[in-house]
Amino acid sequence: MERENFGSKFGAILATAGSAVGLGNIWRFPVETGKNGGAAFILIYIACILLLGLPLMLSEFMIGRHTQSNATGAYHRLAPGTPWKWVGRIGVFAGFIVLSYYSVVAGWTCKYAVLAIGNQFEGADPAQLKSQFLEFSSHPWEPLAYLVLMIVLTHLVVVMGIKKGIEKCANILMPALFIIIVVLVVCSVLLPGAGEGLTFLLKPDFSKVNGGVILSALGQAFFSLSLGLGCLCTYASYFKRSTNLPKAAVSVITVDSLIALMAGFIIFPATSAAGMPLDSGTMGPDLIFITLPHVFQQAFAGLPWLAYIFSVLFFLLLIIAALTSTISMHEIVTSYMKEEYKLSRPKAATVETVACIVIGVLCSLSFGVLGDVSVFGRTIFDFCDWIVCEFCMPIGGILISIFVGWYLKKQLVKDEITNGGTLRVPLFNVLIFVLRYVAPVAILLIFLDQFGVFI
Repeated sequence: MERENFGSKFGAILATAGSAVGLGNIWRFPVETGKNGGAAFILIYIACILLLGLPLMLSEFMIGRHTQSNATGAYHRLAPGTPWKWVGRIGVFAGFIVLSYYSVVAGWTCKYAVLAIGNQFEGADPAQLKSQFLEFSSHPWEPLAYLVLMIVLTHLVVVMGIKKGIEKCANILMPALFIIIVVLVVCSVLLPGAGEGLTFLLKPDFSKVNGGVILSALGQAFFSLSLGLGCLCTYASYFKRSTNLPKAAVSVITVDSLIALMAGFIIFPATSAAGMPLDSGTMGPDLIFITLPHVFQQAFAGLPWLAYIFSVLFFLLLIIAALTSTISMHEIVTSYMKEEYKLSRPKAATVETVACIVIGVLCSLSFGVLGDVSVFGRTIFDFCDWIVCEFCMPIGGILISIFVGWYLKKQLVKDEITNGGTLRVPLFNVLIFVLRYVAPVAILLIFLDQFGVFI
């Protein structure tokens, strides 16, 4: 049976961009920007995207499109009888774990969209918002319902296949995401007092740049594109042979970076309009579910109806960003089980869905009744995040760069990236140099930085 491909180049780009765009674009990028000096960090981040992100994304695209196989099968075909298949297995394992704990937070976005629609943030101060979040996240069953909802929605899309499920969904969700984010940006930058936030984003202050800022930019570039997880390789396996891989990679990187930058243009102008510090460094869930609802109420204090619309649209944006990511994580494992264990797509997806719900429930309960259960000194949720972000992704990224840069024949890589010599890739030798020498060192620095080696 012929393997299914994306139906159009546009659909392939949207789906692949959706796999990279996620909640990290909305909260991790603004957090890192706030902590590291604003505009100067953004410029360094863009340079890191081009230096590190583009070569690694091209590598994963090349592996997936060439083999037309799942993440593990791809390495088995390119390097049969060698341990390289473990690179793919690391990606499959990471995709499974990410979907499990990421769906917990994705479920929270659903709950907060419901709260926003019910106008539950009006008049609430930070202490009340914090209490509201802690009460919900530690509840024994309510977060589980939203967790299951997000995984089941993801399951329904994946079961329908590549063209009718993933691509069709991306063709709806990604334009909707872009429209919402444009509306939010316009509303935010027009706020009285937004000027300080805009200056923070647009006027570089290179006096704040140091080694830590550069490492943070490298890390953001790496994690933002979901490199080393297997989803880019898996999605590329559904590309048509005629796909221009360099152009596709540039398109995906552009969309991903643009969404992250626009998130900054939502958050920082609104924050300055609310009279709050731009460099507080508030992290993850606290930023999204406690700080920002307060910021939006303060920023639109004279226009409560606009604060209401802004909050509703913002959390709908988060749901879309979360869903495009959960779909890609689900497909990594579904594709693997379908092809390696010869299961039908519905059966493979069902096994993945049930397993992720089980692990996801444990992760969710670690904020409540299982809060005292620890694995290596971390809650179950934090352990899952730690094992993926600090081990699986960096190790996978290093091995991918070595595999393409050193193990594969240079001519094979060139033939694949140039579509058999029909495309001009004038910087091909630079690409190989980066994969051989620059990318492994850069990712190793990210890996070591996460363990506080450079503090």
